[in-house]
Amino acid sequence: MIRCLMFAGFFLSAVLGGCQESPSSRLDLQWEGIPDRPWPAPELWANRLQDWEVRDGRLTVRSSLPMRTAHILTRRSAPEMGEIVVTLRMGLSDVPDGGAEGMRADGLLGAAGFLVGAGGADLDYRRTALIHHSPGPGGGLFLGVDEEGHLVAASFSEENRILARSDAALPTTDSLELRIRVGKGDGGSQMDREGGTFTLALQGRSLSSHDSPVTLELPGIAGHQVAGGMALVSHGSGENGPRAWFSRVRVEGEGVEVHPDRALGPILGAQHTLSRKVLTLTAQLLPISPLTPGPERASEDSVLLELQDAGGLWVPAASTPVVVPGYTATFRLDEWSGSSPVSYRLTLQGEGDGGGEAHYVGTVRAEPRGAEEFVVAAFTGNHNVASPGVDRGSFDWERNLWFPHEDVVRHVQEHAPDFLFFSGDQIYEGASPTRADFEHPYEDYLYKWYLWLWAFRDLTREIPAVTLPDDHDVFHGNVWGAGGRTTPPGLAGAAAQDQGGYRLPPDWVNMVQRTQTSHFPAPWNPAPSDQGIEFYFTEILYGGVSFALLEDRKFKSPPKLLLPNADIRNGWAQNPEFDARTEADPPGASLLGRAQEEFLEEWAADWSGDGWMKVVLSQTIFGNVATIPAEAMSGSVIPSLPIPEPGDYLTGDKMAADMDSNGWPPSGRNRALQAMRKGFAVHLAGDQHLASTIQYGVDGFGDGPFALCVPSVANFWPRRWYPPEPGGNRAP
Repeated sequence: MIRCLMFAGFFLSAVLGGCQESPSSRLDLQWEGIPDRPWPAPELWANRLQDWEVRDGRLTVRSSLPMRTAHILTRRSAPEMGEIVVTLRMGLSDVPDGGAEGMRADGLLGAAGFLVGAGGADLDYRRTALIHHSPGPGGGLFLGVDEEGHLVAASFSEENRILARSDAALPTTDSLELRIRVGKGDGGSQMDREGGTFTLALQGRSLSSHDSPVTLELPGIAGHQVAGGMALVSHGSGENGPRAWFSRVRVEGEGVEVHPDRALGPILGAQHTLSRKVLTLTAQLLPISPLTPGPERASEDSVLLELQDAGGLWVPAASTPVVVPGYTATFRLDEWSGSSPVSYRLTLQGEGDGGGEAHYVGTVRAEPRGAEEFVVAAFTGNHNVASPGVDRGSFDWERNLWFPHEDVVRHVQEHAPDFLFFSGDQIYEGASPTRADFEHPYEDYLYKWYLWLWAFRDLTREIPAVTLPDDHDVFHGNVWGAGGRTTPPGLAGAAAQDQGGYRLPPDWVNMVQRTQTSHFPAPWNPAPSDQGIEFYFTEILYGGVSFALLEDRKFKSPPKLLLPNADIRNGWAQNPEFDARTEADPPGASLLGRAQEEFLEEWAADWSGDGWMKVVLSQTIFGNVATIPAEAMSGSVIPSLPIPEPGDYLTGDKMAADMDSNGWPPSGRNRALQAMRKGFAVHLAGDQHLASTIQYGVDGFGDGPFALCVPSVANFWPRRWYPPEPGGNRAP
């Protein structure tokens, strides 16, 4: 039998393990000699990827937005253990004339420096690493220099409220050294030594003049304000505000916890599939070279794949170049027996950043053969922030930030699945965790994709996985791909989507697909679309289960063009006279497209190999299991309606006719179901948010295959199911 696990997110606290022992707490980062690239260092996580870059031997901030942070992953402040000393070689570039005119409403000018106490002592370090623009409890203390040269301390937990500002100012901010000390009081007071308060001392000196240093001191700081994560900060004061650069960062002292195992990269993670004795594995790298948009191309960098033999030795198996943009390296190994687990090791070949030494290690499990149960863990919809509308002052990093979904990962591991299926919306273009950046779509997508893999890589490290990109993965609210064409120029949002096609360039779409699907077996149809967007639909035969991987968005016709009388807006008919039951099946409407229908027919009839069961995997369900109020013309009204109490049954709803679901177009949907029925296939899908177990009907109720629609990992767009008449012949 096959068992499907469907996981939704919960709010649970994460408790950090003890710090890792190390002979020295000192961290000394320098960028001289490091090649230009977006990725800062294995020890740092940058918010956002497009806001930071290594350039000309410096870590440079590209954006003048507020509170751009680069968090130190391998160190945390624990001032109760002793003194902490931070030394920064840095500067502020593009400082506008008359800096005071750029003063923000919160009182903090453009500034740069250091954040201490981010997230507090117990917040998961990955969650802490995302702290930047939205302040709240645990936001930390900012210590730095503003654009006028004054040393400044501000509370990031209190809307950047200024705690202290030096009277004197440095003569210039273009090149300076900032030294920060966190100590137990001033050492001279018994109350300071035993009362748990700390003194923050700042000293700044210009590196381009011989003027005296400027100092600032803050006594009586509570321990919880300075214990936690640490980060570099560039705080822009406006569109043309100053931006920071750092050439050297040194952190040391007995009060610094050391966690070398938290370094990230250059290889962030991996995904793999095993099908018909072919192992396909993709390593995902961080941006180790300049990000240049354009067609897929091999870079000068390469990744080595090694396999561990019976004696524990690592044996080279293959080497492959890193493909840019997207920074993936894909391996295909034939004649993989699958009879026993095999450990693998991935290594970036070359010098710098641990190249040749920083390994990513995982396991290809033994293929489950002859087992009575095959367990699939299925997911959809992966927001990282609970709501984009949370008041900045009340933002709670534990409750409002879902990333890194450690509760979901832990629960999945308890069920020991044989297979992972992520049906789509691995990322959202907005609030995942930041707004969409269409000016830097390559960097913006990778920033969000990296967060997904960082959260789930402990699962994909050893469990075969399918990740199907859906509409939000390609920065759409909905997508009717129309065979992979481009949307008409001059349109945006729902108006562009309703015309069909993809809003962003083919090279970008291909990069998205490459990061999520290049570890699939070879596609059934290797020829790309006329516009150049590639196809990936294919089959996986693993553990006796034959999976058909569909692309149910790419070939789908846009209903607006085929149903002019319906007045379609974002997939919903706005004409109240339009009857979806009798008028929604125009000739020529496509769901899967001819090639994919041929594949599905061929797959349903093919029982070669050791297959004993067939499962279809797609982005969305082939129906619309949702209801909306009778007077509503779309599901957009649902978020503003009260949530019913448990046990209540709402009356006055009607069946939803959302053409974003694969209930439309009916003829294409029915042809797909008839093919699936020939193979006795079960259908697993997501996207619609409502956890549903249904049996399809083609000519009548119950004559089609069974399907499961999984709930979202984390989402805040509600749907509901209150059909106007209760179903018949229901089991108790």
